[in-house]
Amino acid sequence: MNPELQIKLGEWSELQADAQAVRTAVFVDEQKIPAELEWDVMDAQCLHAVAYDAQGKPIGTGRILPDGHIGRMAVLSSARNCGVGAEILRQLMAQAKLRGMFAVQLNAQISAEPFYQREGFNREGDLFMEAGIQHVHMNKTL
Repeated sequence: MNPELQIKLGEWSELQADAQAVRTAVFVDEQKIPAELEWDVMDAQCLHAVAYDAQGKPIGTGRILPDGHIGRMAVLSSARNCGVGAEILRQLMAQAKLRGMFAVQLNAQISAEPFYQREGFNREGDLFMEAGIQHVHMNKTL
């Protein structure tokens, strides 16, 4: 892991402001997903991860639901292709394993499928549309 990258794990009540800032920039502003589709009641039930750069600025986020579903993975465009997303994903998978889970799953935007494949995820099923973007279901045994 990049020594200047810090990942914080916590509840929504603790990390909401930073996670929201990243998700708004990536999903709402960049990808034009309607804000009402981005926010859901599951946030309060998830374990969240937020990545911070050397200056303490939030640059990435993700969450894991109690059932092992990873989601809302987002990295600011200025911080992509530097290992931020991979480190967030690895931290969430480690937490799943600590919690006794044997597998994790996610719905990947089709453009992110190669990223998840590099992290050991396998495609399952057909493409489907979510928020106007093609997705594929993927899973990984821990």
